[in-house]
Amino acid sequence: MSTSAPAVDAPDPNFIQTLIGLGIVLTALALAGGALGIPAAAGYGGVGPNFLPWLVSLALLVCGAFIVWEARSGGFRSLDAPPGASQAYWPGFVWVSAGLLANAALITSIGFILSCALCFVLAVQGLRGAEGRVAWSLRLLLKDALIGLAIAAPVFWMFTQFLAINLPGLTSTGWL
Repeated sequence: MSTSAPAVDAPDPNFIQTLIGLGIVLTALALAGGALGIPAAAGYGGVGPNFLPWLVSLALLVCGAFIVWEARSGGFRSLDAPPGASQAYWPGFVWVSAGLLANAALITSIGFILSCALCFVLAVQGLRGAEGRVAWSLRLLLKDALIGLAIAAPVFWMFTQFLAINLPGLTSTGWL
């Protein structure tokens, strides 16, 4: 008589994909339930404050339903094996976490644009390291900073100038 433990089979990928799709559908339904409690009175733009939650919940519902359908009809047939290591890359986690914490700590003192650009630079360093492409050069850091600025500045201007939502700026002009 053998005392070895029975072999544990790997979970069916289609079952896992179905669970992910159902999780997205449940998230969409929860968001829609939350949108029910938001008043529907239209503002000056013709839409009320509940428009965006309804739009996002509908998009999530469609995506979740598609994922469930795809998983139940054979799964993602052209799905490549996931890249990366089987273990977590902790230095990358530290870089990304440092970026988020620096953003939170500095946003009120150096403004939204610069703090988000710094967050981008630090997060990219962590993601590069996770891919095994650890590179330190002034040119690369400058390139990352410029990309971060190019992403953060239009977001800041969209919120402050067009949506009239106050975000911390470096100056009181609303442009930096």
